[in-house]
Amino acid sequence: MKRAHYRGGDYRRALNIEELRGVARHRVPHFTFEYVDGGAEDELALKRNRAVFERIAWVPRTLAGVGPPDLSTQLLGQSLQLPIVIAPTGFNGMLWPQGDLQLARAAADAGIPFTLSTVSNYPLASMTAELPGRTWFQLYPFKDRSFIDRLIDLATDAGCSTLVVTTDVPVLGAREWDQRNYRAPMKLKLSSMLDVLAHPGWLWRVMIPRGAPRFENLHELLPKGGDSALAGVQFMGTQLNTALGWQDMEHVRGRWPGKLVLKGLLCVEDARRAADMGADGIVLSNHGGRQLDSCVSGVELLPAVSAEVGDRLTILVDGGFCRGLDVLKALALGADGVMIGRAALYGLAAGGQPGVARALGILRAEMERGMTLLGCRSLDELGRHLIRS
Repeated sequence: MKRAHYRGGDYRRALNIEELRGVARHRVPHFTFEYVDGGAEDELALKRNRAVFERIAWVPRTLAGVGPPDLSTQLLGQSLQLPIVIAPTGFNGMLWPQGDLQLARAAADAGIPFTLSTVSNYPLASMTAELPGRTWFQLYPFKDRSFIDRLIDLATDAGCSTLVVTTDVPVLGAREWDQRNYRAPMKLKLSSMLDVLAHPGWLWRVMIPRGAPRFENLHELLPKGGDSALAGVQFMGTQLNTALGWQDMEHVRGRWPGKLVLKGLLCVEDARRAADMGADGIVLSNHGGRQLDSCVSGVELLPAVSAEVGDRLTILVDGGFCRGLDVLKALALGADGVMIGRAALYGLAAGGQPGVARALGILRAEMERGMTLLGCRSLDELGRHLIRS
């Protein structure tokens, strides 16, 4: 019998994140899945994010008498049950009703933070009221500093502890496979519309009750009544800061009172600059392969960055994490934690909050098994002595 991953519609039958991906593909229209799954241009950076893990091999220790391993950690002043943070992602309301809230609830149940995007479909104040202390906020540094200040005030008033500033979007990457689903901006072509009709369950869950999700945290910045998905996308296109520089990060640092994390760095020099200007943490990231194609993976930079600023900054990394062993490899290379995006979104598209819980449960089980087989009792015992690359 030919081997094949499970490709049905029941997230509970998924044995790994790749099978959750298959369930997600089954349950949502192609244009929605493509937005989550695709990368920029030839998708070389997207593929590199996965390939890097294949080049890292374990050198385990046996007869270590480990017992049940401890996966808890401290990150930016917070106690986490897993070394994972759910990354900021937009348009989650297109995957499941109140998708951001479903992600945040699953994260809270797992004892980890959730990062709400600037272009999320759920109000930050409502999120932090329900889940105090567990929600981080992601900021796009727009060219109009008054917009930046108003969003920082929003996060401050909501009681967020951590602000994650995305630094790698001075322009939007060319996500060509995503664009092929449309005949004009936000206007689906005929074949895409027919595919939507072939997913009545998605229509009933997502579109019929409330219509297209809105950008709930941009009300004050958009024209009155202009918080629709189309208006939000058009706004983002006009407000990206093509001249984005370190002076903008210094402005944010001077205004934001909490923990500051810069996301999208990919070289040692930028990591050192982030530490010098007072950032508390960084995320080594190529934006999931969705911005500059053919660039390095954040995981490849970990040893050098950790050696340079590991004693000054909290180092997170994202990009291509689909296995619990991937997370452990990043920690062994010098990361303090990992941000996951697509793995959680596959779970969301597959089954809402329970689907996200399934994704996190899969990763937890893989990490626990991996730690036991490596001979490590706690995350502190991971290190480069356990890997060969």
